[in-house]
Amino acid sequence: MRLVVLTYGTEGDTRPLAALCRALMDAGDEVTLLADGGTLGSAAELGVPHASLAGDIRTAIEAERDLSTVAAGRNSLKATTKALSRMANENAVSWMKQVVETAAGCEGLIVAGLAAYIGFSAAEKLSVPVIGAGMIPLTPTSAFASPFVPPHSLPRWLNHFSYGLVAGALWRAFRHATNEARASVGLAPGRKIWLGHPMLYGISPTLIPQPEDWPQNVWMCGQWVYPPTEWQAPRPLEDFLAGGDAPIYVGFGSMSGINQRALLDAVISAVAGRRALFYPGWSAEAGLSLPSNFYVLGDTPHDWLFPRTSLVIHHGGSGTSHSAARAGVPSVVLPFAADQFFWAEQLHQRGIAPAASSATKVNADVLARAIDAAQSEPMRERARVIGQAMRTEDGLASAVEKVHMLLAH
Repeated sequence: MRLVVLTYGTEGDTRPLAALCRALMDAGDEVTLLADGGTLGSAAELGVPHASLAGDIRTAIEAERDLSTVAAGRNSLKATTKALSRMANENAVSWMKQVVETAAGCEGLIVAGLAAYIGFSAAEKLSVPVIGAGMIPLTPTSAFASPFVPPHSLPRWLNHFSYGLVAGALWRAFRHATNEARASVGLAPGRKIWLGHPMLYGISPTLIPQPEDWPQNVWMCGQWVYPPTEWQAPRPLEDFLAGGDAPIYVGFGSMSGINQRALLDAVISAVAGRRALFYPGWSAEAGLSLPSNFYVLGDTPHDWLFPRTSLVIHHGGSGTSHSAARAGVPSVVLPFAADQFFWAEQLHQRGIAPAASSATKVNADVLARAIDAAQSEPMRERARVIGQAMRTEDGLASAVEKVHMLLAH
C-alpha cells in the first residue's frame, strides 16, 4: 500500500512516527513522512522517504517563548492551546496544499500532532481512509482525565467530560486557520470536531492499561521504537561510563525559554558530587560550566544510554518517560508544560518515580529528596519489573497489523 504519514511537533513527536514508517516499509508498504524539517533526522537514519513541512518549530518556540509561558506554573488549557495554535496556524494553508499534493493517489493517511486537523481535511478532500496516531491518550475515557488537565484537578466523575473540554478548546484555537486551509482546496468549512476515526497510540499498556470504555477501533499498541542500529559511542563517553558507578542522566529535551542556570544549579546541588550525564537539548547555552562529576552529552540514543544509567531526571515527555521505564531505571520527573504532568503522574502511580515537582518551582532540597527516593531499592526493583514487561511488547508490529486491518476494510 502507498501511505502518507503526517505529523508536526518536536523531535519527540516525529521520532515514533519515523519508526512506524520504517516498520510499515519493512512490511512492504510505500510510505512518505511529512514533518518539521528540523525533526527528520531519525527518518533519514532509518531510510524513510520524507519531506519538510513549512515552518520551524524550534525557532517558533525560542522566538515566542510561549512554552515558557505555559511552563510558568500555570499549565492552563488556555495557555497550552495558545502556544500550540500560534505555531501551526500560520502554516495551515501551506501544509494543506503539500499534503494533498503528496497524498494524491495514496491508499491511506496516518495523521498526528499539530497537523492532525489538516490531515483529516486532506483525507476528506482525497476521499481516502484516515487513521489518527498519537503518543498521548486523546480518546475520552472515565479511567483518567485528559492529559492536558492538571492531575487531581477534577473529580473522577468528570474524567470523560474533560476530553470534550480539551477538544473544544483545541478546535476553537485551530478552527479559523483550518477552515482557511480547507477553502484553499475547495472544501466547505468544518463545523464539528472529527470523531469516530480509528486511533493508534504508541503507548505502552504496561504504563497505561488500555481503558475498558474505549471504542473497538482504538488501540494502545506499545511504544513505537525501532530496534537500535549499531551505535558507536564517542570514546570520551565510553571512558566516562567505564570510570565508575552507573551515572544519573539529566536532560530536558526540547524545552526552551527556561531559566536553565537556576534549574541546573539546583540539579548540581542535589546530585551532590555523584556521577552524572547532562544533555543540554534545545535549552543549551554557550559557555556552559559544569563540575567535573558531570559529562555533557551530544545526541545519544536513549535506548542505548538509559540502561547504562542509575536514574533518569527528565521533563516528562511521552518518549523519554517510555524509554526510561523500558530501560528498567527509575525517573525523577520535573514537568514544564501540558501533558508532561500527566506522564509524571503515570510513572509515580506505577511506583517508578517519586511524586513530581514542577521544573519552575523545584529547589535543590526537594530534588535531593526525590533522587534519594528514586534510588531506593523498592523503587529500583519496581522499575526493573516494569522495564522487563515493557521489553516484551512489540508496539510497531501491533501498529502495522492494525493499519493493514483497518485499510483492508
